[in-house]
Amino acid sequence: MAKPALKTLATREEFIRLCASGRLKDALRRPFRDVLWSDAAGLFSHLFRACRAIRPLRQLHAFAATSGAATDRFTANHLMLAYADLGDLPAARDLFERIPRRNVMSWNILFGGYIKNGDLGSARKLFDEMPERNVATWNAMVAGLTNLGLDEESLGFFLDMRREGMHPDEFGLGSVFRCCAGLRDVVSGQQVHAYVVRSGLDRDMCVGSSLAHMYMRCGCLQEGEAVLQMLPSLSIVSCNTIIAGRTQNGDSEGALEYFCMMRGVGVAADVVTFVSVISSCSDLAALAQGQQIHAHVIKAGVDKVVPVMTCLVHMYSRCGCLGDSERVFFGYCGSDTFLLSAMISAYGFHGRGQKAIELFKQMMKEGAEPSNVTFLALLYACSHSGLKEEAMDCFELMTKTYGLQPSVKHYTCIVDLLGRSGCLDEAEALILSMPVTPDGVIWKTLLSACKTQKNFEMAEQIAKRVIELDPHDSASYVLLSNIRATSRRWGDVSEVRKAMREKNVRKEPGVSWVELKGQIHQFCTGDESHPRQKEIDECLEEMMAKIRQCGYSPNMSMVLHDMEDEEKEVSLSHHSEKLAIAFAFLSLPEGVPIRVMKNLRVCDDCHVAIKLMSQGLPDVAEFLYDYVSFKVDR
Repeated sequence: MAKPALKTLATREEFIRLCASGRLKDALRRPFRDVLWSDAAGLFSHLFRACRAIRPLRQLHAFAATSGAATDRFTANHLMLAYADLGDLPAARDLFERIPRRNVMSWNILFGGYIKNGDLGSARKLFDEMPERNVATWNAMVAGLTNLGLDEESLGFFLDMRREGMHPDEFGLGSVFRCCAGLRDVVSGQQVHAYVVRSGLDRDMCVGSSLAHMYMRCGCLQEGEAVLQMLPSLSIVSCNTIIAGRTQNGDSEGALEYFCMMRGVGVAADVVTFVSVISSCSDLAALAQGQQIHAHVIKAGVDKVVPVMTCLVHMYSRCGCLGDSERVFFGYCGSDTFLLSAMISAYGFHGRGQKAIELFKQMMKEGAEPSNVTFLALLYACSHSGLKEEAMDCFELMTKTYGLQPSVKHYTCIVDLLGRSGCLDEAEALILSMPVTPDGVIWKTLLSACKTQKNFEMAEQIAKRVIELDPHDSASYVLLSNIRATSRRWGDVSEVRKAMREKNVRKEPGVSWVELKGQIHQFCTGDESHPRQKEIDECLEEMMAKIRQCGYSPNMSMVLHDMEDEEKEVSLSHHSEKLAIAFAFLSLPEGVPIRVMKNLRVCDDCHVAIKLMSQGLPDVAEFLYDYVSFKVDR
């Protein structure tokens, strides 16, 4: 008697294995069908989970009804779950109504289906009708609202849950920390953290990682890392949280350092790790480190994973290596919208607007489906190449052919293009008439164009709008100050600086950096702390003397007016980008490109000076900042 029982057990296990791997047809063949009839209620659930489409699920539903298993509550609940997972909510609701003795699982399955498919109205109505709610019910509501980006509502439901005396588990707490992170609400996050400690869940890996992520998204990097250090073991999840947290908080160097430490202790990187560290290399324009990480990516076998490829395209582009971006992009056999958008952006970053348009047209012929992100990249490329007509055609294609709704970022690209073309009135009219609410960025884009086009009257009007929108944005005051300085209205410049002092607005210091042998060397304007400062000063003097022979004249409007001319010239020559170029010129071998990054836009004087350096120095260098690229001969 034992042998048939063992045979049946083996057949049952094989049946479950086939279902788990999605081989539905094989699972329904003999001898598996005989096993199914012997334990229909227990085994139909595996078949339902194996369904990937509505049609086979309906066929199984009919099969279950024929066998009589569909009347069993356990089977009916799993069938309802399958319908909900596939998005057929009417079928799930109909089945729910037919279950004779519904339990809390029945209610939770339908409720979860509504949440997952974004039907919050039906979910809330069902939630209010529930005769009984358990922790899973509340967790589903909190998680669903968080996933839909409704963080305030999610946090409110969590508070209601606590008032009802419910104790959230690790999954519910993870959702709450995500919603606090989305809101940047560190105070609420700290309160939930206190509850976690009281509940003894502070050492749980899932809770700890979510808690650390919350602190880091709120800018509390040290608190986040302290949470992770308290966890019983170092996992890839906790490492990824620290690396992503450092990257998102502007500590890209710290992210790369932690990546090296992680590898040193034997924790293997995954796709999430590579996406974060490649983004850090991109932020720093750290080409050598980026190339090393690319080698690790290939070794790990994830070099054809789209998110990783997308980051590589962006990183190489930011480092000035457009050819490497192309090699990564064209190494992908399929068609992906995000990867396409990254390559279009890369062309735009390097001023190759026509190439971006050609690539877009080619990919559309091959059946790619453009998204809002694709058109944003395309408009950006047109804007930075001065392709006004092409940009307008793209905008029309986006809205009329593809029916996509432009965001304020799309309009900002058009405003930037109109501003570059000198069409300031047209740009302002577009901002005032567009169907989306203008933000500070779009007005600052127009303000910058007013400065470039020397329309100081309009600049004053726009500046007032910008400062009203964000009274504590230092960039707006600096731009207004520079506009007034350009027209030599020194009294008005002093007024701007006085307003900044009164509102406690501090100008963000300009920082430029260059990578040398895997190390990042930073320079601030007027900084004289570098060990090789004497050599840098001598090199700068020689460079400035050469470009004066090419017609360079210092733009004194870029410096405070209450300084002597000689002091002004020295101050201009020691701007951070010039210091970085001089250091790179001294340090890098002949023929190696110089790549310098800066956190702010380059001033007008440095813009002119670097252009002239490209004519006066014998080697090739690249100066990359914001959206502009220079070729500087060494």
